[in-house]
Amino acid sequence: MPVGLLTVVLAMANFMQVLDLTIANVSLPAITSDLGAVPSQGAWIVTSFAAANAVSVPLTGWLADRYGQVRVFATATLMFTLASLLCGLAWSMAVLIACRVLQGLAAGFMVPLSQSLLLRINPPEKHGMALAIWMMTSTIGPICGPVLGGWITDNLHWSWIFLINLPVGLLAALAIWMLLRDSESELVRRPLDRTGMLLLVVWVAALQVLLDKGNELDWFHSGLIIGLAIVAALGALLFLVWELTDDHPVIDLTLFRTPNFGVGTVVLGLMFGCYQAINVAMPLWLQTQLGYTAQWAGFVLAPAGVMSLLCAPLVGRLMNHVDPRVLSSIGFILFAIAMLLRSGFNTEVDFGAMVLAQIVQGAAGPIFFAPLVATALGGIPGSRMAAATGTQNFIRIMGGSFGTSVAVAFWSQREAFHRSHLVEGLTATSRQVTDYLEKLMATGISPQLAWARIERLVDQQSSTLAVNDLYLFVGMLMVVNIAGMWMLRPKRRPGAPRPLAVD
Repeated sequence: MPVGLLTVVLAMANFMQVLDLTIANVSLPAITSDLGAVPSQGAWIVTSFAAANAVSVPLTGWLADRYGQVRVFATATLMFTLASLLCGLAWSMAVLIACRVLQGLAAGFMVPLSQSLLLRINPPEKHGMALAIWMMTSTIGPICGPVLGGWITDNLHWSWIFLINLPVGLLAALAIWMLLRDSESELVRRPLDRTGMLLLVVWVAALQVLLDKGNELDWFHSGLIIGLAIVAALGALLFLVWELTDDHPVIDLTLFRTPNFGVGTVVLGLMFGCYQAINVAMPLWLQTQLGYTAQWAGFVLAPAGVMSLLCAPLVGRLMNHVDPRVLSSIGFILFAIAMLLRSGFNTEVDFGAMVLAQIVQGAAGPIFFAPLVATALGGIPGSRMAAATGTQNFIRIMGGSFGTSVAVAFWSQREAFHRSHLVEGLTATSRQVTDYLEKLMATGISPQLAWARIERLVDQQSSTLAVNDLYLFVGMLMVVNIAGMWMLRPKRRPGAPRPLAVD
């Protein structure tokens, strides 16, 4: 069996789904414009994928035990590929979101199974190298995603950001099935927590739709939003009660009784929410307000991924010698500094200033991520490690999904606030307005076009002030995370491998 070839195929399959987390970010304005949606609805393309991804993660272990790791991975890869094709052919926002949900469900199965299969096919002495290749694809994805997505959107069509998955997905599924079908994992029949799974889907879906549609429907002035809030609250409460009493819970909530795991996982979810919120807000602002093309927006975002790739090995070495709380605190401070730099941006900001903020943010990522995950999992016994990592991934992904929705709603609310204040001082008799109108009309512009120009300036300024508020808020949350990190007590299990630093 060509182990090297299989390792590359599994890594490429992981790269494909990681790429889809970021490749769409810079294409959101083009997609929403083409499908007749407002720019703020572009976040649904991201959140629908992430929410579905999170929900499917807890189901992966049960499916793999019942039907086999190889069979489930090959099927999930084909499902992801088919969903990618449907995304590329989508003719409306509703159809695209439905297809992204299908993509997210498949991706949730692919990530943990690709790791498990890598460890199965490689001998113990090569586990480190195999995981390093796998982790490298996770780190390179956020670098390539914005640039590749921007180039495709500007030079081809946004649909190709999904269609490029077809050859990779088909090749990966075929190769894994042909090479590993005779080495299927042992099948185990164990009960599925159907009630817990149903409750999980209900409350997550209700809360996600509430966050995505809340701003559009004026929040709790809408009967639909009130109904969704009730369903989400009752669903979450019933889910908690059920999972704490069921013999085979889909998510083992008793893990949160371990202080390091409980606090660390909450901090991880909050951190990832902030991270994803910024990754969506930045390209939207660049393209809708500053006139950047999708490709140039990608160039602005890419340095963060490059810096993460460069810093990850250094962090891995430092974790042997430095208190992880110190490392994570430094990372949180650097991220807060990046947000402080951004909070001072205006419509005249230059490319270099934005790249500098991205470099600082990129350096922060691996510095706080790896020590945080290692400390949170440090006190978990080996027999419960699979459940702990699955639960942690669920919280991390859900944090990113909810954080994106909250950020878009926050940005919209603050934009309306700033716009109302700016408009208060703009009247036809205002000295500044009359002077500006006279200058414009002196160039031959009609009064109607001159007022339209002023309206555009107001929109730019209010949107910029609002996104600056978002950056400042995220920076403050990162400082709060420092307090959470210092509530942890690092523990090291003898002989336990140290986690690799990833994005």
